Amino acid sequence: MKTDNVQFKKLDNIKDKYLGKIGTEERDQYEFELKLDILGEMIKQTRKERNLTQEQLGELVGVKKSEISKLEKNARNMTISTVLKVFRAMKANVKFMVKLDDNELNVA
Repeated sequence: MKTDNVQFKKLDNIKDKYLGKIGTEERDQYEFELKLDILGEMIKQTRKERNLTQEQLGELVGVKKSEISKLEKNARNMTISTVLKVFRAMKANVKFMVKLDDNELNVA
């Protein structure tokens, strides 16, 4: 288990060096895009687990096969409603987590 932690620390150090520390604009953008790429991959994996083709999933959602392909490859332009619609069509539950920063929020 300790080697796993060492590997994560090395990866974090590499990201810190080349992308900036957590909280910098470039690093935050990278982390955001990575999460969207993972979301696209989750759609693809779930579709395959359900033994659906892109065309079949598209029919369930009400879009063309090409739209499903785009979602799986690049989820960057996907809305939350689209994510929910796609996973509902595959009878999969989706849970979102919102984490608030500890910074004070001032509302004018």
